[in-house]
Amino acid sequence: MNKAQLIEKIAKATDMTKADTERFLDTTLDTIKKSVKKGDEVKLVGFGTFAKQKRKARTGRNPQTGKAIKIPAAWYPKFRPGSEFKSLLK
Repeated sequence: MNKAQLIEKIAKATDMTKADTERFLDTTLDTIKKSVKKGDEVKLVGFGTFAKQKRKARTGRNPQTGKAIKIPAAWYPKFRPGSEFKSLLK
């Protein structure tokens, strides 16, 4: 499912216009992104938790040359599914 299909399903289920639904979805996603960027966790009970996590610096290998390269530490977004969401997939 892509974004347009998601918007269509939400609009149909809530009797909102597609334009209003798209603005609502965009605002929701932007708010989650900004909160995680600041270091806050976003917990949606039953769905999951969005968080910011640090990846340690490490040594890797260039696959073309086999030469060792240093990969710097970096921040990345992490999602942990909630128990309700996990149970749906079993």
